[in-house]
Amino acid sequence: MKAVVCEAFGGPEVLALREVPDPPPPGPGELQVRIEARGVQYVDVLMLAGKYQFRPEPPFIPGSEGAGEVVSVGSGVTGFKPGDRVMSRHRLGAFAELGNSKAEDCDLVPAAMSLDEAAVFRGAYHTAYHALLQRGRLKAGDWVMIHGAAGGIGLPAIQIAKLLGAQVIATASTEEKRSVCLEEGADHAIEYQGGFRDKVMDLTGGRGVDIIYDPVNGPTFEESLRCLAWSGRILILGFLGGAPALARTNYLLIKGIEAIGVRIGGLNETHPDIAAANVKTLVELAGQGKLKPRIWRRFALEQAPDAVQALIDRKVIGKAVLAG
Repeated sequence: MKAVVCEAFGGPEVLALREVPDPPPPGPGELQVRIEARGVQYVDVLMLAGKYQFRPEPPFIPGSEGAGEVVSVGSGVTGFKPGDRVMSRHRLGAFAELGNSKAEDCDLVPAAMSLDEAAVFRGAYHTAYHALLQRGRLKAGDWVMIHGAAGGIGLPAIQIAKLLGAQVIATASTEEKRSVCLEEGADHAIEYQGGFRDKVMDLTGGRGVDIIYDPVNGPTFEESLRCLAWSGRILILGFLGGAPALARTNYLLIKGIEAIGVRIGGLNETHPDIAAANVKTLVELAGQGKLKPRIWRRFALEQAPDAVQALIDRKVIGKAVLAG
């Protein structure tokens, strides 16, 4: 089969399209999937650079999310059969034509959803749902500010927050990205470079927001704290803005603020029952047309370096897909 292989630690230049052996037949509780679409995410950038907490040694096939058709099923598998369209989660190996995945990490693709959409759905939407509902305790009427709102986990957060009845302020770096945030349902979309607190306080009548969804962190973190209402929550999802910020704990104390870490892998590992219930709910909502991934661009498998570079350059609005 063809696969994109990371041959050394580095940037997009370390990726090469190679012919590699097919995976073995699926083991007990596994499916083998002919992968037709794959999501490209910032985790892949970190993994190529050897900077992710899970650090496979090259050579390896990157990619942790995909969608395609079931080729075969291992013993003990129920609910799936050859020919089914599925979205699949992989520890590694999705940037290939074939991949094995645990049946518990797969879901049937709703009829209304394309394989491109399915390939980028599970991880991003589960992250946003778990962050806002279970970690942020979002309720109808809350004000939510979403940083990096035009990104891969930002647009899903807008859709989910609005579905749950929140008022949403999106931050994004360009007019094009802010326009997309408004198209996806944000009530307001603002620039964040050069300061954003005054605008946020004006939009909320001086009250501040209840929840900040923050995959950016870094230099915006302290100003974000100043945008929170009493007993507000800031959800820490990543560090796209640079080095992790140091929280001023006196400020947390004065305003009764909670700084809350969000790691979807931790939920999958420690509470798989909750994770499975979350995904079931999300897939049902997608099947009803209430959640829909935004695909920025489709790349051919051999264009994987270009897709990764687009992520690094912050060009991607929504999700990039490797197809074929």
